[in-house]
Amino acid sequence: MGVPAANRDGESTPRSPEAKVGMHVEDLWDIQEPQLSPTEKLNACFESVPVSDFPIAPSNQVIEIKSDTSLAEAVKILAEHKILSAPVVDVDAPEDASWIDRYIGMVEFAGIVVWILHQSEPSSPRTPRTPSTPNSPSSATAIAAAANGLKGLDLAGLLENGSDFAVPTSGNFFEALTSSEFYKNTQVRDISGSFRWAPFLALQKDNTFLTMLLLLSKYKMKSVPVVDLGEGKIDNIITQASVIHMLAECAGLQWFESWGTKKLSELGLPLMTADCIVKVYEDEPVLQAFKLMRKKKVGGVPVIESGGSKAVGNISLRDVQFLLTAPEIYHDYRSITAKNFLTAVRSHLQKQREVYPMLSTMVTCKRDDTIKDLILKLDTEKIHRVYVVGDNGNLEGVITLRDIISRLVHEPRGYFGDFFDGVLPLPQSTRV
Repeated sequence: MGVPAANRDGESTPRSPEAKVGMHVEDLWDIQEPQLSPTEKLNACFESVPVSDFPIAPSNQVIEIKSDTSLAEAVKILAEHKILSAPVVDVDAPEDASWIDRYIGMVEFAGIVVWILHQSEPSSPRTPRTPSTPNSPSSATAIAAAANGLKGLDLAGLLENGSDFAVPTSGNFFEALTSSEFYKNTQVRDISGSFRWAPFLALQKDNTFLTMLLLLSKYKMKSVPVVDLGEGKIDNIITQASVIHMLAECAGLQWFESWGTKKLSELGLPLMTADCIVKVYEDEPVLQAFKLMRKKKVGGVPVIESGGSKAVGNISLRDVQFLLTAPEIYHDYRSITAKNFLTAVRSHLQKQREVYPMLSTMVTCKRDDTIKDLILKLDTEKIHRVYVVGDNGNLEGVITLRDIISRLVHEPRGYFGDFFDGVLPLPQSTRV
């Protein structure tokens, strides 16, 4: 996979746009000073390649969402295009606005999770308890009460300062939520309090691969928009997953093999070991899984069997879509636990004849696997994390896409300078 093919003249011809980038890096690798370490060579190579050389994402993945789009429609768009986030265009911005004024942020499943958790909390300052809002919210009346003053609300702040435990939700809670006028009338701009960037970090075409790789790893961004300053619009969106795909397409090249043949343990992986794994037990409320992800700044959690240590499934931030796009599948459950959520969604996907990563099975690896093995597995399965297990099947750690990218490059001292000036908030040490 990814090895450049030979043309009729015997010359090496890239099999894909990603492999073409890899061959360019190979040319740069060959002329680096011999005294440099492999990591220093890679840093120098990636600093010499502009992000404009990165293959353009498929048109169905470079999606913009208007600020007056309903939250329901935004969820549908993200789910249908199989993307985690999308830039939000301010419909009130003038036609000739710069990109900073044109976009108000990124709507993402992580922010939608915050919004849902806020709606599920009957004790929220925005959801005053009334005779119609019982301890376990299950009615549209409870949801409608949340509408008062939502616009501009610091949803993320409310969640960070809230309870560590999610309340149970009845099987019909999300049917009530999605059928309520409040949900139908909530617009993307109304949840701007959950956006992490104002407007967001973006690269220009002449920024380098090294800058992009550091943002996606050390600075924990899931995706980086590339803007065309002349047009004032987004030209490309580079994701962690697209970088992993590029690396997979570079298998067989000297620079990749010198790094890719190392064992995970040699590269210090996994970074998150067993005692640090954020997990949820199968009998806990499913919203506890999403609350833990947001509170602990992780993109997914394993679901552990009750009273044991074996993982029976995985729930990621993007799985929140199934609470909103198929709320009827939980109707027969007294409460929606993590186990019930997995069971209902798996059954739903089977009926729809859809293949969805991670919910169907746990993807695992061993510490003595190579980084190349792991990259090929992640790219083939189209997943964002792999769980490290021991010979007994118990969890020993987790490795994410960003963990892999972080082992490819390092940040030189003072590299970013004033790059982050004027962008709020400053990048936090998160894994989401």
